[in-house]
Amino acid sequence: MMRLKDEEIKFIDLQFTGLTGRFHHTTMAANMFKKDDFEYGLPKLDGSSIRGFTEIHESDLIIRPDPSTYAIIPWIEEYKTARLICDILAGGEKRVQFKKDPRGIARKAENYVREQGFHNSFWGPEVEFFVFDKLEVNTLTPYRSQSYNISSKEAPWSTEGVGYALRLKEGYLPSAPGDTLMHYRNQCVDVLSNNFGIICDAHHHEVATAGQCEIDIRFDTLVNAADSVQSYKYIVKNIAKKQGKIATMMPKPIALDNGSGMHVNVSLWDEEKNLFYDINDSYAEMSQLARYFAAGILNHAPALAAIVAPTTNSYRRLVPGYEAPVYIAWSTGNRSAIIRNPAHYKGERFAHMKRIEFRAPDPSCNPYLAFSAVISAGLDGIKKKTAIPDPIDEDIFKMTPQRRRELGIRQLPPSLREAYEELNIDREFLKPIFDDEIIDSIILQEAKDHQEVTIRPHPHEFSLYADV
Repeated sequence: MMRLKDEEIKFIDLQFTGLTGRFHHTTMAANMFKKDDFEYGLPKLDGSSIRGFTEIHESDLIIRPDPSTYAIIPWIEEYKTARLICDILAGGEKRVQFKKDPRGIARKAENYVREQGFHNSFWGPEVEFFVFDKLEVNTLTPYRSQSYNISSKEAPWSTEGVGYALRLKEGYLPSAPGDTLMHYRNQCVDVLSNNFGIICDAHHHEVATAGQCEIDIRFDTLVNAADSVQSYKYIVKNIAKKQGKIATMMPKPIALDNGSGMHVNVSLWDEEKNLFYDINDSYAEMSQLARYFAAGILNHAPALAAIVAPTTNSYRRLVPGYEAPVYIAWSTGNRSAIIRNPAHYKGERFAHMKRIEFRAPDPSCNPYLAFSAVISAGLDGIKKKTAIPDPIDEDIFKMTPQRRRELGIRQLPPSLREAYEELNIDREFLKPIFDDEIIDSIILQEAKDHQEVTIRPHPHEFSLYADV
């Protein structure tokens, strides 16, 4: 409360996350905020107006700000504004955690980790995204026409004639002037680190053309890491807007080029010890516990897909040939498998870096739900001592279908519909953290999205079939 006064804050932006992962907010005058609001929350939310939350007859919800998430929003200059991320409570005398609050589900996941005898889990998301100069979309009259148009100075289709276009799939780590977004990313890192307290390691241009970026943020505990992902998305979008650009977390906006992923690095810890590390494992220095955990993810990967890759567009990314991990397998340095055990370093000195990298998630996912689902699958593998298959140390993309069958390599669902159908069948592993109502809501929302896309002809279908 003293900071609000000392830093002359005029407004407080109260932020929370919906079931689909979108950030929402309501803003109040700082002089109306009371210390008790941290305990009892504020009656500021109509749950029936948030997609997937409540029906109209049960819509009174409470948002309770978390003081640890306080940050000053630097791009709001005229009226100094701070933000607070909120938990959502059900209304009434008890004011319990609202069961569909994604952040509340992530808190439940953290508690479940401790109940299983672990001190903590650590999460390092690698969020990729695109920054375009302009994005025009026209689907308002789908019976007449549908179109989109992407403008980017970096793109090979740019008409600005700057002469430094990045070819499709050749955008990885180009120096300036090919990389036009270094200054933009510097700004993002400055705000992430100095205003929001999110430690950044490095940033770079990614493989795709037209402004694909990645900013690496330091690992953290589950809820904190999910908070960081939401803040990351919020920051990169707003700084892009301030520069007259648009940042998007859409997994596959550009045809015939790489999409954006959100590889998730995870490890389980005792107080000071990384439980995923074992110096005696000659292949990957990977403990038996880590193998069980990875086996749980592999076992439930088709169902997990509906939560970690939750959009129809996610499955335009998850196709062979574009570095997206579509095959259910694991390895050390093999990026064609959905689980990788990074092999940059070996030896006890680097024990703290041992982790599992799950490569199927993309940035359209809700990080609170994604991390909670991944920990559910991993702990299920540990509980059942699920055996992990042999690692695959060859390029799965180049294998014949027969060779993949011989090795028992399955493929992720090829569409959102097949993913949520897998989730409907295989949901028991989620039950310690997710209840059926939450899972049903996820499936219902995804079925609606799938139907929205299915009923509209794709523009390329006219090229393929207009002359039949």
